[in-house]
Amino acid sequence: MKEIKPYKVLLYVLGVLLLLFPVLLFVPEDGWSLGKSKINFLSKDDFLHPKTQKKADISDLISGIDTSMTALPTAIDTTIKHKNGSKGNMGAPTEGSYEVESATELQMNDSGKENLRNFFNVLSGVAEKREKISILHYGDSQIEGDRMTGFIRQRIQAQFGGNGPGMIPANNVYSTITFKQTFSENFTRYTCFGGSSLKSRKYGAMASAARFTPEYVIDSTLDLSTMEEITGWIQISPSTNTYARARSYNNVKMHYNDCVQPTLVRVYQDGVIIHEDSLINDGGQHTLKLNFASTPNSLKYEFIGKISPNICAFSLEGDYGVQVSNIAMRGSSGTVFGRMNQTALSSMYRELNTKLIIMQFGGNSVPFFKDSSEVVGFANYFKSQINTVKRLNPGAMVVVIGPSDMSTLNDGIYETYEFLPYCVEKMIEVTKSTGSAYWNLYAAMGGNNSMPSWVEKGLAGKDYIHFSNAGSKFASQMFYNALMAEYGKSATTP
Repeated sequence: MKEIKPYKVLLYVLGVLLLLFPVLLFVPEDGWSLGKSKINFLSKDDFLHPKTQKKADISDLISGIDTSMTALPTAIDTTIKHKNGSKGNMGAPTEGSYEVESATELQMNDSGKENLRNFFNVLSGVAEKREKISILHYGDSQIEGDRMTGFIRQRIQAQFGGNGPGMIPANNVYSTITFKQTFSENFTRYTCFGGSSLKSRKYGAMASAARFTPEYVIDSTLDLSTMEEITGWIQISPSTNTYARARSYNNVKMHYNDCVQPTLVRVYQDGVIIHEDSLINDGGQHTLKLNFASTPNSLKYEFIGKISPNICAFSLEGDYGVQVSNIAMRGSSGTVFGRMNQTALSSMYRELNTKLIIMQFGGNSVPFFKDSSEVVGFANYFKSQINTVKRLNPGAMVVVIGPSDMSTLNDGIYETYEFLPYCVEKMIEVTKSTGSAYWNLYAAMGGNNSMPSWVEKGLAGKDYIHFSNAGSKFASQMFYNALMAEYGKSATTP
């Protein structure tokens, strides 16, 4: 092989640069358009004055990180009925009054302030009255796996009472440290925000459900006599690696609907059958409740029937206090609430005694905005979703958490998406108009181009979109501080 001299390589590179240099002088700033295609090239200004990465200064912001919670601990008798083992004592709060100054605040009008004050009145008395209320935290992939929600739950339950992680999916597909779950291969997940969907749209409050058989149309063409009984199972266990409050629960509820044929359920605790029952097959929304003296180690629900009901969720709770449920909808912009069966959804909301709904959305829409009109369209549609949630939960408070700062790569530099600030502005506007409250996560992070600083500090991932575990806890702490600052105000306002 002929050896290439180093000087020849150098001459070749210099020759290529010399040929390309004239292009720098004449290339338009936005490139050349060839039909529907566009050719971009390094401009003269970019060559002489290359872009540098801009990062918001968040040094003062991160000085407030609370390190106290950044680490986490690593032949059947058909008459069997489980007996109530609970003495009704699990759920007492363990912390005193919570007074805090917050660097951020909730934005709302007078109607929103009144609605929030009503929620705080319920929240402050729930433990003393030994009642049980639910807070539902809906969001996109920014919260999946109990990120953000886990911290918020621990703080709220320690302060106001409650145990357990609240609702968990019938078949979980996200990595989580909050609970353990396995299920038979024939259980299929259905969601209203992508993937397989239910014709009945009876998803319930978690916007997802699971079945061990397909849906069937019950009419004269369906011959039930030729159908075999199918068995499916779901097993759940507590996690020892999550926050303390989520590890302990003694009330387990199974929420189901659309049961239209006889279905037998057997419940095993550590391999021993403790309960056997027939599900109510009127097609409505129902709950199977079991109570225990302490946290059950392993519960296996076995289902036998020809046509599966929709298993909407399990709820792992204490005897009283606040249940805070993480409901992550990967890829969703929060525009699904009107597409679910409203009767099943409202029935489950009532069963949960829902008093606060957190809606953390917007991030999945930001990358696709082409102009300001699309932002306005999204905001108005999102407003209709807030109103739907409020209509289904009369008297409940809604708090919206908007998108975080998100970066897109432009000419090798990470920059905030062009229409993100305007999206935040319009979301604040529509949220306030519904009597709800808005917490500005984008501003709380440091605003424009703050995401590169969060990535640099290990608070966000290399996708420049999602928080790391440490970043999720920090963002959650800022939100909770803002919420409790409002709580403090309400306590001193007549």
